[in-house]
Amino acid sequence: MSVELYEHQKLAVPKLKNGSILCGGVGSGKSRTALAYFLEKELDGSLETLKVKKHKDLYIITTARKRDTNEWLDECTPFEFPKEINIVIDSWNNIRKYTNVCNAFFIFDEQRVVGYGAWTKAFLQITKKNRWILLSATPGDTWSDYIPVFIANGFYKNKTEFVRRHIVYNRFSKFPKVDRYLDTGRLMKLRKDILVNMKFMKPTQVHHKTLIAKYDTAAYSYVTTERKNYYTKEPFKNMGALCLNLRQIVNSDQDRVALLRMLILQNPKVIVFYNFDYELEILRELGKELEIKTAEWNGHIHEPIPDEKYSEWMYLVQYTAGAEGWNCIETNVIIFYSQNYSYKIMTQAAGRIDRLNTPFSDLYYYHLRSNSSIDISIMRALRKKKNFNASGFSLD
Repeated sequence: MSVELYEHQKLAVPKLKNGSILCGGVGSGKSRTALAYFLEKELDGSLETLKVKKHKDLYIITTARKRDTNEWLDECTPFEFPKEINIVIDSWNNIRKYTNVCNAFFIFDEQRVVGYGAWTKAFLQITKKNRWILLSATPGDTWSDYIPVFIANGFYKNKTEFVRRHIVYNRFSKFPKVDRYLDTGRLMKLRKDILVNMKFMKPTQVHHKTLIAKYDTAAYSYVTTERKNYYTKEPFKNMGALCLNLRQIVNSDQDRVALLRMLILQNPKVIVFYNFDYELEILRELGKELEIKTAEWNGHIHEPIPDEKYSEWMYLVQYTAGAEGWNCIETNVIIFYSQNYSYKIMTQAAGRIDRLNTPFSDLYYYHLRSNSSIDISIMRALRKKKNFNASGFSLD
């Protein structure tokens, strides 16, 4: 037995080392590459024979969904690791359980060590006593995102040292706001030292199509003029609440539902991403109306993708709960019923069907939005690869 790697994966394995970030687009095969590195470099093994000369326990910290669906267990199976090697697969929510582990190898899957919270502190405790690599499709948007990984690699003693050397805060902001970074040449050198990029030619053609839906302009105007909730007539406490009300008006419009209905009738198997509970109710009702199999993945319901006995189905996925950590090669169509505020989440969501082993040569992504100011503002932020910030939304 042996394990085969794609060319871009073969090139990445020898570049990896303790403390590396393996960066590859969604669907590039980071999991298999990481396991190949573990077998060859940490266990002194061979991908051709799968025999190893060393034994070391493996801990994989991943998303709750990847743990629950046994995706990582499936990835490990072809490597035939000896039974003497203890393999533990758990979610980031439980990372603090492993702060006392020593002399093992950790694969941290999906970047979760941004900021300086409990997960980051546990991550730093673990990396002091074990060897490790981190997998990410989007490793960092700002230099501050790299602070935990730089500390774990020994480049800085702590966050205080990094801040002292590299960050100038805005003096006029009520909250800590970075004005600029200093000595970015050093930061680029450090990032280059640990970042291993997997570049590969995708076998698929990706098609993004935007469909414009109408919306209730009178209701929308009421909210922007009166600054009151259209449904309750109560004033808003902040701009975030106002934006949510505007979104509910445009996302609930029957014209948007009609566009979704048309797409479902044209495509027998679709994944539909949504944001809010009221959207889920709309999607459920449409599934009943069309009499097609409907399954859900959200914070309350964790249903699998409908199996092959169904020729038509609709899989409803809430962004926060299901934008990452699972794959689907049974369809080549994703419909974004509404936009998410986060560019990273949108990218991760799109990657659910963009897999190396997909049987489709063309992938289709349908974006439903209106020409309302809220939808246009979100769209502009995402196109700039940034997150939409409700506090900066202008009604002018």
